[in-house]
Amino acid sequence: QVQLVESGGGLVQAGGSLRLSCAASGSIFSLNDMAWYRQAPGNQREVVAVISSGGSTNYADSVKGRFTISRDNAKNTVYLQMNSLKPEDTAVYYCKLVVVGTALRALNYWGQGTQVTVSS
Repeated sequence: QVQLVESGGGLVQAGGSLRLSCAASGSIFSLNDMAWYRQAPGNQREVVAVISSGGSTNYADSVKGRFTISRDNAKNTVYLQMNSLKPEDTAVYYCKLVVVGTALRALNYWGQGTQVTVSS
């Protein structure tokens, strides 16, 4: 079993910053891609940023230059540094990790979600 725990969401004014964390624990052999998604009310869940096991990153156009995804493999943790936040960034943010377990199968795991609210 693998558990993901997200933290770092909250309420911030436009222009402010937040840092999200997602820590994995349990029967982990290795971690492949790690990603952050978000879902605003009435919208589909969308990918925000992805980081590969090798450290390559990709971002949604809407957050390029403002958000930074990073990972700490020793801590099985992925981060999302969000700067210059805008009201349209308001959403529930979810982490998704591709976890290779002790049976050497790769499975997707999702965090519980953390609310980010940006006031204007």
